Amino acid sequence: MLVNRRDFGILALAAVPGARLLAAKPDSRVAGVQIGLNVPYNFGARMMDGDEVLKRCVDLNVSAVELRSQPVEAFAGTPPSMDKVKAFRRKWDDAGVKIEIVKFDDVYKMTDERLDQSFELAHAIGARAISCEIDVEGTRRVGKFADKHKMMVGFHGHEKTKPEHWETAFGFSKYNGANVDLGHFFTGNNISPIPFITKYHERVTHVHVKDRKKEMGPNVPFGEGDTPIKEALQLIRDKKWNMQATIEFEYPVPPRSDRMAEMAKCIQYCRAALEKA
Repeated sequence: MLVNRRDFGILALAAVPGARLLAAKPDSRVAGVQIGLNVPYNFGARMMDGDEVLKRCVDLNVSAVELRSQPVEAFAGTPPSMDKVKAFRRKWDDAGVKIEIVKFDDVYKMTDERLDQSFELAHAIGARAISCEIDVEGTRRVGKFADKHKMMVGFHGHEKTKPEHWETAFGFSKYNGANVDLGHFFTGNNISPIPFITKYHERVTHVHVKDRKKEMGPNVPFGEGDTPIKEALQLIRDKKWNMQATIEFEYPVPPRSDRMAEMAKCIQYCRAALEKA
């Protein structure tokens, strides 16, 4: 029987290892490494109803995420009602999906009051870190709030981000950390991200998992690029580091497929890498 690409994706979604009984909670921790998703970004939007985001995570058998703040703030308001934030958290906890990291946009434009509220929201929702883009000088100010709230900040780097940019940020606060995007780091610096992650593993809140071709090459399906995904995942596993392996879906959806089917394949790729001796 011939199986087209979309059918293969559907089969992959249905055959995720650890297939669950209907009432069972999701589980995407493999060999001690938490596989997560950047949501709702991975679903093609920055804004999506929180219940819909949660449903899709459960459907993919994903038990932890980096969640953008917009769905929480749509539910809890701005400034947020912390009682509503806790209610949002309870629904996710009951479903078995941990919100480990909260991603905030435009942090460098926030007032002190708004920035303070962002950390409070992250605490209330049960996160261990917040994340945002890196602006080296701006990390000095954000670091002061990280010190106040004793919460790590994973600064996300793109192709132009160099190791020294994070190193400067680290000097401003012991809670200033790095969200190392494996694909961006590899293609932008033309070196493996593994030595940097190894040296600063206590500062790395999570890694973004994507596959890219070298020398500013494009995003491609996992396993078709040059990014050392398997090596990075196995290093995190073997060293028992507390880093979420957060899949960030950015390659073009192939014809006759869809995002959910492709993400199922990404998850399966990471599982296989972590299960390999």
